[in-house]
Amino acid sequence: MKIIKIAIADDHKIIRDGLRSLIEKKSGSLTIIGEAQNGIELIELFKHNEVDLAIIDISMGPIDGIEATKIIKKKFPNTKILILSMHKEKSFVLASLKAKADGYILKECAFEELMLAIKTVLENRIFLSSSINDLVIQEYLNLQNNLSKHEIHSSNLTSREYEILKLIADGLATKEIAHQLNVSPKTIESHRKQIMEKLKITSIAHLIRYAIKEGISSL
Repeated sequence: MKIIKIAIADDHKIIRDGLRSLIEKKSGSLTIIGEAQNGIELIELFKHNEVDLAIIDISMGPIDGIEATKIIKKKFPNTKILILSMHKEKSFVLASLKAKADGYILKECAFEELMLAIKTVLENRIFLSSSINDLVIQEYLNLQNNLSKHEIHSSNLTSREYEILKLIADGLATKEIAHQLNVSPKTIESHRKQIMEKLKITSIAHLIRYAIKEGISSL
């Protein structure tokens, strides 16, 4: 029986410990060979270990899960990447798939679904959490076949920029966003400026309208 070597990346130790315990108890063929609390540590881990599957959170710094996925897939294309995230928005899912992640599963899922996701991606198939709308799959296929210039610009946003864009669209002020993300208001202002430049949007009103249209906010 082949042993599948798994790496876990999440900035919360309790998540990493829980995943390790559950996965290794559930299957003798799965073993956790390393853990990382951010993208940089995960990439470093790959330099010294053979990894069959990486389970990666999105919201990590200084390199987030999506950026880490891009780097890993470029250097280690045969490694399977399963994104494990709290974000349900289609923008995060599409950005992950565009980065060549093999699956996207929500942290609210049951453990059985996680095991199914692991089995599915190891069989060279894409897995999306059951609570994510099926339209995401069709939209991803449409994006791959016929990307407009506007969509190309939006796909360049990092996961942190998507996160900030959602909070802006949800009506939070700069100070509130800074407090929630534990950064300075100046950092949020800098991110907002960069988001608007990338999307070629010149006003907050248009930024909010864009977020609603793309499903980043439901307001």
